[in-house]
Order: sequence, then structure tokens, then C-alpha cells
Amino acid sequence: MKPDMFYSRGLQLSKIKVFVAAIMAPGFHFDRWFCLFRKSWSDDHTLLISKEKVKPEHLELLVKTEWQLSYVTPLYQFRHTQLKSYSRQLSAFIAAEKQEGLAVEVGGLQNTFKVSFSVLQGLAETSDDPETVLIQVPMFARQEDPPKTVWCGWLSCINGNPEYLQSLPKDFTCLPLFCSKGAEDLSSLVKSWLQRTFDCCFGPLDINQTTLQWLAALWTNCHMETNIQNLKMIWTLPVLPPLQVTYTVDSDDVLDLWRSTRESSAEKSREAEDEVCIDFSEVTRFMQGLMSHFYRHFRVDLSAGELNQVSSALGSAKVNGKIKISSSRYLISIFSLLTECALLKMPI
Repeated sequence: MKPDMFYSRGLQLSKIKVFVAAIMAPGFHFDRWFCLFRKSWSDDHTLLISKEKVKPEHLELLVKTEWQLSYVTPLYQFRHTQLKSYSRQLSAFIAAEKQEGLAVEVGGLQNTFKVSFSVLQGLAETSDDPETVLIQVPMFARQEDPPKTVWCGWLSCINGNPEYLQSLPKDFTCLPLFCSKGAEDLSSLVKSWLQRTFDCCFGPLDINQTTLQWLAALWTNCHMETNIQNLKMIWTLPVLPPLQVTYTVDSDDVLDLWRSTRESSAEKSREAEDEVCIDFSEVTRFMQGLMSHFYRHFRVDLSAGELNQVSSALGSAKVNGKIKISSSRYLISIFSLLTECALLKMPI
């Protein structure tokens, strides 16, 4: 895929639709910008999650949970209609591995150990997006004990690049974003089974500094509608021993800085009253303003270090690929961005 051919669909935050015209991934040097379009609540293409689209119990599962991100290449001969069969196969695989390789009959653990595959309906945003698949692994327990989930993961494609999705052979299903929580050994077992069964590959999906900066600006902009409480950033500076700096800014103060940054932009689009365009250079100036303020007070140059974490009341994101979304209103937009990050990270 050529960089200039890669774009995302509209991402709406509350009454705001975000068009990301370039993904923030390392190795790409084209200009990055995105636009915000204020839309009415009646917009049929809203990317807000509603209870009508996603079951409440699924929403509770997705939000307020820290997920470890990975990318996964397209799955060969994966079928959404075969989830019950996959449940039995993965149950037997995990049981055999836990019992140090002893043979376990597929389907013979229905009463004691049963992995669950299910569809998270309502997250797909286009006709090209495959439905999100949820995998839940229970704890080994006696038959009379209530089931308890000890590992959870999901494969998704939210607003995936249509040109890429349509170019795949029909035997391949693209669910590039893999989010998981739970013990690392179970994550490894699930990934191993998926790789063997569907001839796919997994890799870590880090959240680079540019994406962290974008999230900082995005969450700050959302303070006009939802109280973010404060914006917290963590830097690591290259000194011996390494110095970690935690920088917390009051929500109203950081919003004032963001507004002043936007008002100082050289040119604003005036094509329509409800259109607001944000160039990524504004995000850069916003971060420079935050760092300059810190330098004036503490004489520490944060630009010499690396931004490792951004958090607010709306969520948190870490450079090591861990993310938590605290409000379902913004989940679609964030994971649409991460879907494109996963697509760009794949070795294709």
C-alpha cells in the first residue's frame, strides 16, 4: 500500500466527526492532518457506540479495561459461522497444553472447561468490516463451581482501509487489531492456536509518540463536552540513571492552551460554518506549549526525552501498547485509529 493511498473513514466523537487523512506511524513522512466536522445528533453515520448497537454487557467488558495491543495478519479460512467449532478446538488445545501434552478429546470438556467464541455485533462501521470476535477463556474448575473468566481477547477491524480489505482473496478475513487481557501464558496459547489454525502471524503493536500526542490533543478537545479532570503525561529523559517525569495539567488550563494554539493557526478553513480543520502542526504546537511551560518552571527540556504515557478521565495509553478507554462514547474513534496502526504495522 502506498502511503498516499492510505486514509481512514470518518470518526465521530460526540458531535464531532474526525477525518484522519494520515496515520501516525513511524517511517511515514507525508504530512499528517485531520479535520473535525460538527454534525447533528441525527447523523446516520455517527461512530458513537449506542446501547442499541452493542449489548450493555459487551460495553462493560470493553471499557474501563486495560488492553494489551497486538497486530495480526489476515486469517486464512476463518469463518464466523464456525465459532462453536473453534470453541471446542481451542478448549482442547489449552487443556492439552496445561496437562503437559496429554491428549484431550475435542468436545470432551464441555462440562468442566469451555472456551467461548462470540461475535461482538455493532462495532463494524462499514460493509467491508468483518464483525469483531470475542474470545473468553474460563478458569479450570469443578463442574459445580460457577464459571469465571480469567482471560479475554478480541479480534477486530473497525473502519479498516477499504482498498486493502477489498483486495484480499475471499479465503482471508482481516481482523488486524488484537486486544487481550489476562495471563501472558494464556495469551501465548491463544495466539499459538490461532497461528496454527489460520496461518496468521502476531506482533506487538506499540503506540508511538505521535499517536500519544494525537490522543492528548483529542482528549483535551473533548473537555468542551466531557470533563477530562486533568491531562497526565509521563516522559522518560535520557540521563543516568533514567529520569521519569510525570506532568499533570488541570483540564481547564490545558483546554485554554489548546484553544490558544488553534486560534493562532495561520489559516482556518472557512468553507462551512460547522467545519473545523486541525492540522497536525497544531498538535505539535500544543505539545511544544506544554513542554515550554514545564521548562520555564523546572528548567527541564522534555523534548529531549520520550513521551511514554498519556491519560485523562477518558482513558490512558502507553507506548508499550497498553490502552484503556473509560467512556464508550469514544471507543469507536480510538479503535478505528488503532485498526489503521495495526494495518500499517503488518509485514505486507
